Amino acid sequence: MPPPPSATYERLRDYIAERMRMSHIYQPLMLMELLGRHSPAPAQDVARRILGEDVTQIDYYTERVKRMVGKVLTGNGITAYGNGAYSLIGGDELSDAERDQLQQLCRQRLDAFREQRGEEVFAHRSRHRSPISGSVKYRVLTRARGRCECCGAHEHQRALEVDHIIPKNQGGSDAISNLQALCFRCNAGKRDTDRTDFRGIQASYAQRQEGCVFCALEGSGRVLLENALALCIADAYPVSEGHSLVIPRRHGADGLELHQPEWNAVVELLKLRREQLSSQDPTISGWNVGLNSGEAAGQTVFHAHWHLIPRRTGDDKSPRGGVRGVIKGKQHY
Repeated sequence: MPPPPSATYERLRDYIAERMRMSHIYQPLMLMELLGRHSPAPAQDVARRILGEDVTQIDYYTERVKRMVGKVLTGNGITAYGNGAYSLIGGDELSDAERDQLQQLCRQRLDAFREQRGEEVFAHRSRHRSPISGSVKYRVLTRARGRCECCGAHEHQRALEVDHIIPKNQGGSDAISNLQALCFRCNAGKRDTDRTDFRGIQASYAQRQEGCVFCALEGSGRVLLENALALCIADAYPVSEGHSLVIPRRHGADGLELHQPEWNAVVELLKLRREQLSSQDPTISGWNVGLNSGEAAGQTVFHAHWHLIPRRTGDDKSPRGGVRGVIKGKQHY
């Protein structure tokens, strides 16, 4: 018969199962690190445990492997890349003793480099010598609505970093006016040689035009679906049942000049509306998706919008050619 559970077990079980209020993953990971050892855990060991669960860190270094170190080693004929993995060229010829010696040589080079560079080894992760305070970082990320101000990726999709618009090594300051939110991929691509200010893109999303019928739709009862940058309504003059419009919130006439995050938002709603209509009407067997850009192309409301038109077998005697029919006589070929 097993012994009764200890008082410590009961206390910890009660805390973990009932009383632990989680705003992030940190508490259970720290407890797992402590439970897995019989000695105190230095804070660095707890941090390593947390890093092991942080997918954004893995993504970050995966990008660096592909774009930098893997590219250099492969270019020098040391490694080969195939099927998503790297291998040592001629590695199968190495004995275990030779592998050990080469690893020791790598460690010697690594230790010498770190002794020479010190804290600068991972300077690329901080992007600046003096860390940005948590309160300032919060203000920058809040101002960006938790999105990369270049590609629009949300903080839940990709780790966001605070970037100096004018790089520190070019005299840029730590003033919040010189800071912007970029995901790690955009920040790595920008590096410290570019002064592009992406905050204007973020501000442009609020652009509306008085008197525009589509700008006036926000908050109205006509909106069927919406996300941060676009909305979807039923067309007021449908050419088929379910005909819908997907409209960027930002006022702009040319749908081909959207920012990339707006493209993402429009496509998301086109897909969602298509799924919604398909589930409601099994007779739908095809779709036309169209954009009229410019008066010569038939645009009448000069706020960009996409038409999503459900099609059903037999709704037209000769549907071949689809959108080619915007010019009479050119649809059939």
